[in-house]
Amino acid sequence: MARLEVRKTYKLYIGGAFPRSESARSYEVTDTKGRFLANAALASRKDARDSVVAARKAQAGWVKATAYNRGQVLYRVAEVMEGRRAQFVDEVVASEGLTARRAEAVVEAAIDRWVWYAGWADKLAQVLGSTNPVAGPYYNFSVPEPTGVVAVVAPQESSLLGLVSVIAPVVVSGNACVVLASEDRPLPAITLSEVLATSDVPGGVINLLTGSVAEVAPWLASHMDVNAIDIAGVDDLDLRASLEVAAADNLKRVRRPDTDDWTADPGLSRIRSFLETKTVWHPIGV
Repeated sequence: MARLEVRKTYKLYIGGAFPRSESARSYEVTDTKGRFLANAALASRKDARDSVVAARKAQAGWVKATAYNRGQVLYRVAEVMEGRRAQFVDEVVASEGLTARRAEAVVEAAIDRWVWYAGWADKLAQVLGSTNPVAGPYYNFSVPEPTGVVAVVAPQESSLLGLVSVIAPVVVSGNACVVLASEDRPLPAITLSEVLATSDVPGGVINLLTGSVAEVAPWLASHMDVNAIDIAGVDDLDLRASLEVAAADNLKRVRRPDTDDWTADPGLSRIRSFLETKTVWHPIGV
């Protein structure tokens, strides 16, 4: 007797839990040949707002963690991804139409990128901070600090490596984020959310939404409790412009799309985009 296929309807990942969309909507996800893969939740304005609330609540604790601890948490994500690499390979093949060998290289690169950013957690202050020369009986330090809650529109084409490349640099310094995954290729992001839930990342530090970029991104850009937004995955120029206008209402930092080659050396640019610099004056004891 033929076995019936178990068709999946995935949920969102908000605050460390997997709620259904407040709208109760979903949409079909297909592979590059149009074959059904799963149903994904179609996030709404309310889901975006709930994600921002969860991110703000979690960020207070995440920023207090030691840099060394944040690095260990990010490294744990890489460890759990390594254990599920076969599933990630299958999903990248289906989502991006790559061969198995090329998909395996993409998955390996995504895991390695988590490790790379994890290694920077306790080195950022030394590299991006400074001790400033002053004329007087005091020290003057410039110290990098996270900006707070960051909204991220993930790359649309690079469903896993691009996704990791925009999430890891946000959270490594102590920010929390709300991520809108690739609209047509959300399965690797959904599996990544399951990895996050079973690793050591505190609930709410990373929140993953699936659905329409045109519908959800404007609410994230205009949200007054979002401090910055990365619009790497916004391809429509008119939408991109409207998001920048909305972000200006509370002077959000905006990171514009700047690459399609997610295999390139990432450097520290994305980390720096979501840091602020605090300058402290400290008297010298006699």
